[in-house]
Amino acid sequence: MENRITELEIKIALQDDLLDTLNSIVAAQQQQLDRLQLDLRALAIHVRNMESPGPGGPGKPEDEIPPHY
Repeated sequence: MENRITELEIKIALQDDLLDTLNSIVAAQQQQLDRLQLDLRALAIHVRNMESPGPGGPGKPEDEIPPHY
């Protein structure tokens, strides 16, 4: 009987360790997702700014006059 209890205690200890490891991995992945979302938002803003020219700013490349004209 004591042998079974010891085995169960070992299994619980291993499961606790695995749970802590998985929790750390999930937390790291969430931080990475947050950083990627910020980067994606910044990139989307950058692309939008490139598409809509400001006053005196460059337009779309197809609207520009080639240098030999």
